[in-house]
Amino acid sequence: MPFNIPILLTWLRVALIPLVVGVYYLPAQWLPHADQNLAATLVFIIAAVTDWFDGFLARRWNQTSAFGAFLDPVADKLMVAGALLILIQLQRVDAVIAFIIIGREITISALREWMAEIGARKSVAVSSLGKVKTAAQMAAIPMLLFHDSILGIDIHFWGEILLWVAGVLTVWSMFYYLRRAWPVIKEKGGNL
Repeated sequence: MPFNIPILLTWLRVALIPLVVGVYYLPAQWLPHADQNLAATLVFIIAAVTDWFDGFLARRWNQTSAFGAFLDPVADKLMVAGALLILIQLQRVDAVIAFIIIGREITISALREWMAEIGARKSVAVSSLGKVKTAAQMAAIPMLLFHDSILGIDIHFWGEILLWVAGVLTVWSMFYYLRRAWPVIKEKGGNL
């Protein structure tokens, strides 16, 4: 396993995931409810920034690696799934939208793994549609964690809107990847 700053940042993101969830389990005398929301929001934002920064540094410093390429999306999916699960528990997110998002992540991860095994990974490489979906999720989740207004703007409402946008993009991008993989799936037919 290589060790460099981009991989360290990815491991930091993995370590921050339990903190996003854990702040809601602290006793109220240690961290009042409003402070829990702010703490979880800030930790999630820091984790999301490391997601962008580790990729930027890996490309800039030419420190990309197979392990980093594996760990980065795993960290992203754990971060999103952990935040969505806590948001369901807090009754801020409908379980249906969380299921759509998490289910798509599992499906596309499995598809990418299979496509890599048969040497067709590039046909399901990350698309700009997937990046827009991720950006919508990464903007929506801290808004839903924050769950308050800023300067009279209902941040939670806009977080819900963005999460539904992310949900639509999630389904759209899933079909996009499946359509790209379909010729290979048809060709390999009996070898599935």
